[in-house]
Amino acid sequence: MENDKHLNSSDDESKCPHHQEQSSPISEENKENAHSHGSSLGKCPVMHGGNTVTKSSVMEWWPNALNLDILHQNDTKTNPLGQEFNYHEELKKLDTEALKKDMHALMTDSQDWWPADWGHYGGLFIRLSWHSAGTYRVSDGRGGGGSGSQRFAPLNSWPDNVSLDKARRLLWPIKKKYGNKVSWADLIVLAGTIAYEDMGLKTFGFGFGREDIWHPETDTYWGNEKEWLAPSDERYDNVDKPSTMENPLAAVQMGLIYVNPEGVNGKQNPLKTAAHIRETFERMAMNDEETVALTAGGHTVGKTHGNGDASILGPEPEGADVEEQGLGWHNPTKSGKGRYAVTSGLEGAWTTHPTKWDGGFFEMLFNHEWEPRQSPAGAWQWEPVTIKDEDRPVDVEDPSIRHNPMMTDADMAMKVDPIYKDISLKFMKDQEYFSETFARAWFKLTHRDMGPKARYFGSDVPQEDLIWQDPIPVGKSDYDVSAVKNKIAASGLSISEMVSTAWDSARTFRGSDMRGGANGARIRLAPQKDWEGNEPKRLAHVLSILEPIAAEFGISIADTIVLAGNLGIEQSIKATGFDIAVPFAPGRGDATDEMTDAESFEPLEPLADGYRNWSKKEYVVSPEELMLDRTQLMGLTAPEMTVLVGGMRVLGTNHDNTKHGVFTDKVGALTNDFFVNLTDMGNTWKPTEKGLYEIRDRKTGIVKWTATRMDLVFGSNSILRSYSEVYAQDDNKEKFASDFVKAWTKMMNADRFDLN
Repeated sequence: MENDKHLNSSDDESKCPHHQEQSSPISEENKENAHSHGSSLGKCPVMHGGNTVTKSSVMEWWPNALNLDILHQNDTKTNPLGQEFNYHEELKKLDTEALKKDMHALMTDSQDWWPADWGHYGGLFIRLSWHSAGTYRVSDGRGGGGSGSQRFAPLNSWPDNVSLDKARRLLWPIKKKYGNKVSWADLIVLAGTIAYEDMGLKTFGFGFGREDIWHPETDTYWGNEKEWLAPSDERYDNVDKPSTMENPLAAVQMGLIYVNPEGVNGKQNPLKTAAHIRETFERMAMNDEETVALTAGGHTVGKTHGNGDASILGPEPEGADVEEQGLGWHNPTKSGKGRYAVTSGLEGAWTTHPTKWDGGFFEMLFNHEWEPRQSPAGAWQWEPVTIKDEDRPVDVEDPSIRHNPMMTDADMAMKVDPIYKDISLKFMKDQEYFSETFARAWFKLTHRDMGPKARYFGSDVPQEDLIWQDPIPVGKSDYDVSAVKNKIAASGLSISEMVSTAWDSARTFRGSDMRGGANGARIRLAPQKDWEGNEPKRLAHVLSILEPIAAEFGISIADTIVLAGNLGIEQSIKATGFDIAVPFAPGRGDATDEMTDAESFEPLEPLADGYRNWSKKEYVVSPEELMLDRTQLMGLTAPEMTVLVGGMRVLGTNHDNTKHGVFTDKVGALTNDFFVNLTDMGNTWKPTEKGLYEIRDRKTGIVKWTATRMDLVFGSNSILRSYSEVYAQDDNKEKFASDFVKAWTKMMNADRFDLN
């Protein structure tokens, strides 16, 4: 894997791209007309906003307004395949063996326009897959290769992704041939796995099933820096303490996948780099052994590229002109490719045989002394003090020429960090163990964001259940649902208790990496049972009643929790005079402690929940922004968020039974009272203390209700108010209840991949 860290800026953003130098002078009359209309000659006549990445004009005018764009991304209107397209149905038509055969052939089918190093594209395609999957971080589940987002900005133009535009273009003939039967996301990740197989590694397996997006992802926060590769200090409280890196970030600098290959802030210090590697890989859900295996395995094959002047590279793909046709970083140095390619600026291979899977990385690292030297591009790297000529890798174009191998600061960290060194020496002595460990770590790296194994497709999916896949046994589905509901109804549980518990169980779902959710009932296991947001005392009481019911009928606790929540909703609807059934799909299973990686579930803990009007503490970002983030992770839309919040309030499901936002005198009935009273102009809204408000009768001044920002935003934000007004209408009372049921059911089934 090569860490690429050079990116040239495109033209000044203040210049309009539509302007060209005038071929003839402008008449005085035209000048006068321009001024008389209040315009200027330098103003562009074309309306802006059509570029791939642009700020919203509304947010430019009112930067403090609540930006709902995070809930509107990847709208179905951007999908050229249409709403009826079903990727899993297309996958059933895919001849995977033919696809893999074509992929193997591609590895050595060198193209003149971008020739393969040593006649094999393996190193390039491994880096393509790695840099697609390697953006994953466990804190919020975002990033990763599960959506093919590397095709779009900003990832397609990151400094670390120089030349990967060429790799994607090399894949185009195969994508063109197999069409809709294989997504770009699957193809990009598959490329690296096939590359390893072609170079001799016995891989662990592969699962298809990643669906493409068709627009840049706007929900992933990559950092606050205003320039690429800004000093690491900008995302740390103290760069000498890697744990102080800003959450949820994992890479050390803007535009890098992991760490700077030259060292922290470009200064060589392998021991310091080791500490940053450890923090970064932990944030990407990898332990020390997996970290060493991936580092060594990634650098067993391929090379870095820095045989030229990085400063003269052309603009990145997103900034390049139309004649580049989506490619970037044009290199005017001689051929600009092959031995003259410039990517990271570092130059050289790690091993003697860079197209072969072997133990050459460890042999090279430990059997030589290393010293700092500069590449032709001026980047700092490590090279051997002395080395036999036959141990030096040959030139990518001329096998009669040999060059020094090189190591990055991250590679040297594998030798100087005591823990990494012990693991490396263990791998060096046992090639079979290294190969197996790497194969499993590679599989984890490339599948971590896909979620449970139920989402995998294909004959190469490993049978083994891996703990990071959050395995859940299949639950019983052929039972008398009505009898269970009757038993729950007679249990004495309140509507609030039933609905709150079901919600808390389901709200952990993250569409970013398909983890969490109600299936598995992990709410009763560590660490979830002790989370403050789950009200442990109330949760334990509810479980003590539901668990015996589940045991009596021989069904899962997961099903019983959801069924109780559905029952509570149905009871609340009947209290309003309507009769709407809440759909229920049985079949959830119960996970055990042995099936649960408790440590990896800790990042799923809700620190705020606008739906239950709760925040663990005060944060830098506003409560309403936290609510949007949670909503996007759960896969809900802005209207669904609106109807669920309004319903949860009147059901009395607030955390710790607070009364903020409970704008009704009929708590427990699923009325539209929240919206009716929120939009009532007979009220006034006054702040009382930070984040809290009183709602008073405009005439009498009597306090009617209290509220939080998470309540009032549904009346203050123009978009959310438009939804609130719909549900406040006299003719939409039944619609409100019906829409609430649809959104509720979506949440309860969010993790039921077996239903798709």
